Amino acid sequence: MNIYFASDFHLGLNKPTLSKEREKVIVSWLDSIKDNATELFILGDLFDYWYEYKKVVPKGHVRTLAKIAELVESGIPVHLFTGNHDLWMFGYLEEELGVKIYKKPTQKEFAGKQFYLGHGDGLGPADHGYKFLKKIFSSKVNQWLFARIHPNTGIKLMQKSSHTSRESQSDFTPFKGPEKEWLVQYAERKIKDINIDFFIFGHRHLPIDFTLSNGKSRYINTGDWINHNSYAKFDGKSLELLTYNP
Repeated sequence: MNIYFASDFHLGLNKPTLSKEREKVIVSWLDSIKDNATELFILGDLFDYWYEYKKVVPKGHVRTLAKIAELVESGIPVHLFTGNHDLWMFGYLEEELGVKIYKKPTQKEFAGKQFYLGHGDGLGPADHGYKFLKKIFSSKVNQWLFARIHPNTGIKLMQKSSHTSRESQSDFTPFKGPEKEWLVQYAERKIKDINIDFFIFGHRHLPIDFTLSNGKSRYINTGDWINHNSYAKFDGKSLELLTYNP
């Protein structure tokens, strides 16, 4: 068993040349795990912006999409979570690549261990402004209205919005301590109600491995592929937070 977890590729971020260079690294990593991976979880923000029109999707990223399709066709299940930058996925990637899409956190069991997986956006206390915006973006009516905008204009609007988002910036803040890390607080509240061994999220853009107050549950953040090229791996016995150096 070798289960991989990664997030926050943000394909499309920065100038096209920088995004393509990052994509080459991502594809190289996917290629390096294909011979021993039993499952792959991409925990959100695969793209820096995304909207599926009825007949149009944002161009580019074909190398990554082709590699994911290759993994699926070789028998490796690929699970894809929507993030705050690519929550407008409506079935295209499921149909074309054969991935399974998740729009909410989910609980899984592997080798007798309980995993709680998600992107991490909108969880925990505070960040009320984003939680309000997420409700607006998740509205079927608002999605229908956005679909009425010509793709050339709509994609430009998405680019502008995503590039100004704090989660997409190249800077990242160091670990702020358990009292100020929202996802730590969310995990702490969860373990009072359910037994979870590993909480694995993205969104934070910082590799984190933190043991919770019960002394056994761990909060893992997979970091990002803008600054860290980091990911997590579970081999059936232990879970490690690793860095890919091509």
